[in-house]
Amino acid sequence: LFATASFWQGVDVPGSQLSLVIVDRLPFAVPSDPVVKARVESLREAGGNPFYEYQVPDAVIALKQGFGRLIRSRSDRGVLALLDGRIQTRNYGKLFLESLPPYRVTRERAEVGRFFEQEAS
Repeated sequence: LFATASFWQGVDVPGSQLSLVIVDRLPFAVPSDPVVKARVESLREAGGNPFYEYQVPDAVIALKQGFGRLIRSRSDRGVLALLDGRIQTRNYGKLFLESLPPYRVTRERAEVGRFFEQEAS
């Protein structure tokens, strides 16, 4: 199954039918979206920081929703592949990582391969 970010909402793929979610870019809302523009402008006019007060929290929730498609029950196991380098290079990256349930981190494709081999046996 291959799907875009819109798949994250309202879909339940139980058990081993879904074992990998790949996130190529952090799920920030499109800045040109009229609702996003209005919210950003409102926060800016109020002296706030729209990026940290609205855009980052909104994207964190979206990432958690994506992760939630992968892990639906205690017995579910899978891999969340975060390919966006900003998760490591930007200060806000840790907010995304800290929002997820406990997880194991690797940068080694071979380790991910071993995980899937173990799941298959």
